[in-house]
Formats: sequence, structure tokens, C-alpha cells
Amino acid sequence: MSGTPGCAAAAARDGPLGVRKSWTELLAGRVKKQKYNPEREQKLKDSALQLLRYHQNMSDLLLEVEDPQCKKLCLSKLIDCDSASAASDHSRSFIRSAFRDQASRLGVPVGLLSARVFACSVHQVCVEPSHPVLLSSEQRKKLSSLLDIAQHLLAHSMFSCLTFCQELWKVQNSLLLEAVWSLHVHRVVSLQELLQSHPDMQAMTTWLFRNLCALCEQIEMPSPPSDATKAMLSGFVQLLVSSAFPQSSEPRLVQSEKMSRVAIDVLQRMLTFALDTLDVGPQVTSAYQTARGWLSAYSGHVCCGMIAVDSQKRFFSHTLTQILTHKPVLKVSDAIQLQKEWSFAKTCHELTTLYCRVLVMLGPEESVGRLQEVLETQEVNWQYVLSCLSTLVVCFPEAQQLFKDWVASLMAHAFESYHLDSMVTAFLVVRQATLEGPFVFPSYADWFKESFGSSLGYHSCNKKALVFLFKFLSDLVPWEPPRYMQVHIFHPPLVPSKYHSLLTDYISLAKTRLVDLKVSVENLGLYEDLSSSGDVPEPQRQAMQDVEKAIVVFEQTGKIPMPVLEASIFRRSYYLSRFLPALLTPRVLPEVPDSRAAFIETLKRAEKIPSSLYDAYCQACATAEEKQPEDATPGKRPEPDRAEQPLGLLTAALEELRALMTDPTQYDVMSAQVAVISERLSAALGHSSDDSSPRRSKIQLNVLNPTLQRQDQAVVDLLLTAFCQNLMAASSFVPPERQSPWAVLFVRILCGHMVFPAVLSRLCQLLYHQGPSLSAPHVLGLAALAVHLGESRSMLPEVDSGVLAPASSLCVPEFLNSLLTCRTRESLLFCMKFCTAAISYCLCKFSAQPHAALQNCLSPGLIKRFQFIMLRVFSEARTPCPPEHTASLSWRPSDLPPADWQSAALSLWRWSSFQELLKEKEFYRLGATGIGNST
Repeated sequence: MSGTPGCAAAAARDGPLGVRKSWTELLAGRVKKQKYNPEREQKLKDSALQLLRYHQNMSDLLLEVEDPQCKKLCLSKLIDCDSASAASDHSRSFIRSAFRDQASRLGVPVGLLSARVFACSVHQVCVEPSHPVLLSSEQRKKLSSLLDIAQHLLAHSMFSCLTFCQELWKVQNSLLLEAVWSLHVHRVVSLQELLQSHPDMQAMTTWLFRNLCALCEQIEMPSPPSDATKAMLSGFVQLLVSSAFPQSSEPRLVQSEKMSRVAIDVLQRMLTFALDTLDVGPQVTSAYQTARGWLSAYSGHVCCGMIAVDSQKRFFSHTLTQILTHKPVLKVSDAIQLQKEWSFAKTCHELTTLYCRVLVMLGPEESVGRLQEVLETQEVNWQYVLSCLSTLVVCFPEAQQLFKDWVASLMAHAFESYHLDSMVTAFLVVRQATLEGPFVFPSYADWFKESFGSSLGYHSCNKKALVFLFKFLSDLVPWEPPRYMQVHIFHPPLVPSKYHSLLTDYISLAKTRLVDLKVSVENLGLYEDLSSSGDVPEPQRQAMQDVEKAIVVFEQTGKIPMPVLEASIFRRSYYLSRFLPALLTPRVLPEVPDSRAAFIETLKRAEKIPSSLYDAYCQACATAEEKQPEDATPGKRPEPDRAEQPLGLLTAALEELRALMTDPTQYDVMSAQVAVISERLSAALGHSSDDSSPRRSKIQLNVLNPTLQRQDQAVVDLLLTAFCQNLMAASSFVPPERQSPWAVLFVRILCGHMVFPAVLSRLCQLLYHQGPSLSAPHVLGLAALAVHLGESRSMLPEVDSGVLAPASSLCVPEFLNSLLTCRTRESLLFCMKFCTAAISYCLCKFSAQPHAALQNCLSPGLIKRFQFIMLRVFSEARTPCPPEHTASLSWRPSDLPPADWQSAALSLWRWSSFQELLKEKEFYRLGATGIGNST
């Protein structure tokens, strides 16, 4: 045992397990053994995942992956970090793995688990909202990142949409509408799928209605709505319309039937809410803003494109029916009394806009057909029916003929079957249309005379028809305004003598009713305005208005007006006690007799003024002259101050029309604004259309000395200036062929009012006497006006210009052509300008029409006059040259110097369309008609 010391030391170092190695040697050995082994690396990952599977917490794991600083254990914390990080492949792989492993441990489908977790996360985003339907910017950012992850899971078939929808509806009270919209936009779950999954359709309808109201209110807030907000409303409207009115070719499933009922219910509740709000009045309240926001959804850009045409038609037809039948509490008697308050100009703007949008989508013919069907089959709200009729006849010119045909059908059916409802409907439709003025529909007096004033009337077939008519008119007496009874009294139905007692009984009843209303039949004026909504004027004021109108007609015709002659025989009490005293008001007579003096002398020669009354008038005028102040002007009457207010309103209306010219989004309200102008024009003139006298077939003008009353000239100048300015504004924005029909509507106003003879007189002054001094905008404007007057020649009377055409009367286009003279160099240059402007405008405006149609707008004499000037003044025109085949001629609404006018005239002469026009038989040969008399 006593071995050597070396052996003992060695035994101690080796120990019982053998020789021990130093630390350095151990480390060196481990380094040498570390080599890359793919299989070993995969085994290591599997072991780590197995370890996590048994010890993981779902929320803790996701927080560890993305945001270890978060304290709340919820998936929504993923969206607190940067969206790029949340959307990284690294994050997505861990999320997929985590959901898969957790679902495996819980024994549930992975899609079910992910749907529940994400529904909870969406709920957390919507908690404590800053707006009833909209997300804040922070909430929007969080939801966007969360939905990106949901899209990824959906793409890998790890997301159950049905479960997600069901879980969302469990927290619907805190669910924001924008969050639902974002799910649709990001294609996580569609609106259709989400709404169809609701377990309680009634609760879902209430939720959707409440949220749509809040969204519509947001759209009408003072701050402009965002594109996303408008897109939300548009998207929901398209979904509801498509669901409520699916195409007939689509399969009808039980689930789609449920959704269809819900969509119809929501659409009806929203429209009912809007109509109820408008009934209260246009007050700036949250309800009013909500109503305006919802009504904006009926515009074409919201409904068109994504919705099938068939669905659109059915939706708007259903909408029109709902409007017409909304709260049908008014009786026919109410409609007869109140319909004057339901004209287009008096209906609130929001409602007329809604009408226009619905009627545009349906078209006039289908709209009238729908009106007929609803009136025949359902109880209606007469206020909405009649205001809709006014909108239709004002905004759609083609509706006039549709209304005439409809009324004729109603009247024929009424007298064939003695059907009272058809009779009532016909009279209400006619009276409502006539309220809008003669530029859209003939007067009530004209219609009544045409329907019953001859042996061909509806009532002329037998005694039973006569009894039916007068029974109906008698039943109207307690309710209708005095103006309509006036028409029936002074333009009675034609009745055979053996049945004359029926007529006298009715007239006696109507006169008694007028006495009850404190309106004496003898005090009714000669020129009643039956379209006026006001009461019958005081007798003295009515008589003054009749005198003014009679003088205007006398100026135009040189003859005693027929209503005055009739009154002097059949209404002698009114004529002697009211009309003549108003006419023979003492005044200082002018040195040169004016129109009033000439009218009085004509009546005296016709023995229509008693000698005693005439002598008293002359004596009173002489006395007034003796008392005349030194600074007074003979014959001058002060203008009433009240005329300034209507003229100012007319000016404002014309300015509003001009503001619409350059805004293409406002083209649908052009007709509406023109209707307002027509109403204000009547007030500014102090008289309206001559409803009580037959329409004149001829107008007599003194071309050499045209005169106008001061008030009429102010109104006419305002109208002509407005037309020229409007043309400049519209032409600076789009060429004539692409402009709205504002000019046609404007000219119809001029043609429909008694102001038209004054317009012709003023045109005579401007073209015949002041032509060379007119500026370029005035030349262009008046030339365009002449074209549109030619377009409306069928509704215009002829003109007796005396010296210019002594042999016969002229139509309006030829009369205007006769005002262009070529006696001097200045007048020749003006004639060239006017002809160039008129022909160029016509060919540009009606470029799509055949030349035969253009002849209605252009006077042949104007074309020949232009030929004469070109061949006489320009040698280039006498030299044959090929025509310029340009697509269109430039219409230049600017001040043109003479050189530019000459260039424009030569361009027109060489234009291929003009050369083709000259080949027409009316123009191909240069004649002397219309030129020789003026040159």
C-alpha cells in the first residue's frame, strides 16, 4: 500500500470515475461536436411547441408575440401596435398556429374559435364610441388592423362567418354602423350575410332604422361629409333596394324572403319619417337634417350602377305609391279648397326635389300611369298627389299632352258611366295644372269652354248627362274659390233651350254663394287671373287693373277689347259703376294724347260712354290743369311704390336662374326655377294671363313708333337682359347643343303671358331703331332669342306690322326678319352680325336635327338676307371654294370686333352644314323676298 508518491498523485487526479479533464478541454470538445443537423432542429421546434401546448394561455401567447407591454388579456391588443407588424407573416403564422392548437386542446373547430375571439375584439373596438355610428380615427386604425388578420384567417379557411355574425349580434347595442360597413368593405362578411344572420328580424329592423337615421343626420351636418360616409349610405341603400326588389329571375329562398320583408320595412320607415318631418315644416332640427340626408339617397348617382334596372324601376314605383298614399286624411272637399296652396312654387324644395328624382327615374309616361293606377285603386293624400302633378307638369314639358289625354279619358268615362270619382279627378288635375301658368298648361277658362262650350261637349249627349254635370257643379259650390264660379257664370256650358232651367238654377246658386263670400258678381273683373292663389281684389282695385289691361290690349290692337264691349252690354252695372269711373279718373291731359286718351275717345265715338259722364270728366281734367303745380309734368302719373317689390323679387329669381347655368348638378332644377320666375313675372307686371278673353290670333304693332308703358318696359328689359346674360353664362360653360332646356322654358314664359306683345314692341325698338348700337352680347342673345321664338312659332299669334307688311300679317320669325334693315353701312354691319349669330346658334343648337326641322327655327328670309349681304360685301363669298367639313362651328360668347365678325361670317358661309342647308328648296336660290323692302 506504500506505493511511490507519483502513483498516489495520479490516482487522486483520476478519481473513482477515471481521469478528469480540465474546463478548457471540456469546452473545446463541445465546440467541435456542434454541427448543423436539420432533423435535430425540427425535433427541437416540435419539442418547444409541445411544451407550449401544455402550458400556454391564448391571450398571453398573442400578447407575448406582438405587444408584451399590454396588460389586458384580449386579442384586440394586437391592433395597438403598428399595423405593418400586425400584418407580418411572422405574426400571422403564430396566430394561425395558436388558434389551431387552442382549438385542438378545447376540442372545437378552429373557425368557431377564431370567429368568437374576433367578435369579442370588434366589440372591444366599438366600446365607448365617440359618435353614434362613426368610428374615431383611433378606433378606425385598430379595426383595420384587426380585419386584416381576419382576412388572413378567412383565406386559410380558419374563420366561420356565420358564427362571427351571430356573436356580433349578441352585442348589437354597442355595435357601430361603420364597423359593420368596414366588415363589408374588407370582405370579411358582407352586409347581406350579416343582416340575414340576425335571429330577430324585428330587432334588426329597429337597429338598422336607428343607425340609418343617425348616419343621415351626420351627412347633413354643417361640416362636409366624408366620401366614406356617403359611400356607407349609398351602400346600405343599394343593399336594401336590391333585397326589397330583387330581379324576377333571381331564386326566391326563405332567407331572402325574410330579408326582403326587412328591407321593405326599413325603406318604408325611413321615407315615412322623412315625409312626417317635412309636414311639420322646414325647421333646422336634427329630424329635419335626418330627413334631408335620407332624401339625398334617392338621387341617381346613389341608386344607379350597382342596382339592376328592373329593381330600380320597382323601387321608385313603390316609392311614388308610398308618397301618394301617405296619411290619406284629406277629403276631396279639402283638396278643392286648398289646392291653390299646393302649387309647385309653394311646395317645399325638399319635396319637389324628391318628386323630380322619382319622376326622372320612372319617366313621364310611366309616372302618369302610376298616378292613374293609384288614384283608381287606393286612398290618397291629395296634397301629395296634386303637388306631384304640379312638379310633373312644370319639370317635364311632355307631361302636358299626357295630362290632356288623361283628363279626356277621365271625362269620357265620367259621362259614359256617370262616374263621379272620374269627374272629380279630372277637375282637380286640370285646376292643378292651370295653377302653374299658361307657359305649361292652358287656362282653366280655355279648358272649360272647350269641354262644355259647344255642341260637341261631353255633356251634349242627353238630358241625363246635363243633369250629371250641373249636379256636380252645384256640389262644388260650397267649397270652390270664387274665381272658378266666375268662369262657370261668364262662360257657361252650352245648353239646349228646353233645359235652360238647369243652367239658371246653377247660376243662381253660384251667385248666392258669391254674395255669402261678400263678392258681388257685378264686381268681378273683366280680366280675372284664375291661376292666382290670392283672394278676389277689392272692387276699386279690380276696376283699376281691368282699365290697365284694357289699355294694353287697345295699344296692341287699336280696337276696343272684346271683354269691355261685352261688359258694356251684359254687365252694365259693373261697367257704369266701376269700370268707367276708374277709366275716367280726372288728370292733367298730356299735350300729345296718350293711349288712355285715345282709348277714351274711341269709346266715346262708339257711344260706350254716356255724354254726362264724359262731360264731367272733361270738366274735371280742365280743373286739374288749372291747379297743376309749376314743376309737375303733364300726363305723368306717379309709379306706385309697391311695384318695386315684385320687380325686385323677379330680379332675384332671374339671378338665381343664372347661377344655375354653370352648375351641371343643378340642371334638374331649371324647370323649377323657371316656374318661380313665371309666378313672379305676373306679380311684377301687375296683371296676368288673359284667362277671360279668347286668345288673340293677331298682334298689331306700330313699328315706326313703338311705345311701351314704363312698368312694362322695365319688366321686358329685365327679361331680355337676363336672357342675354344667361346665354353668355351657359355658353361659356358648355356649347349650345349640350345646354339644358332653360332657353325653351324661358321663351315659353314670354309666349304665355300678356307681356309678349310688349316683348315684340321692345324688340322692334332694339332691332329696327337701335340695332347698330347694340353690343356683341346683346346681338348674340337677341339672335338666340329669335331662334327660340321661331321654335315656338306654333303657339304665337301673327303680327300686323302695317308699314313693313301692309298686305298681310307675318309670323313672328318673319316679323323679326323684317326689322333688319340694310339702308346704311352701320345697319348692314348689324344685319350681318345678327344673321351670323342666329344661323350659327341654330345650326349648333339643333345640329342633330334634319334641315327640314331647322326651317321652323330659321326664317327663310333671314337666310336669304345673309346670302345677299355675303355676296354683296365679301368677294371671297363669290369665289367658289370647297366647304369646310368641320364637326361644329365655334360659338363665341364674347365681345367681337368687326374683323372677327367678318371672319365668323365667312366661316359660317364656308361651313359644310350651312352649304347643305342652302341646297334646300327654300334657300337654294337667292330671292328678293324680305330684302327689297328694306334695302
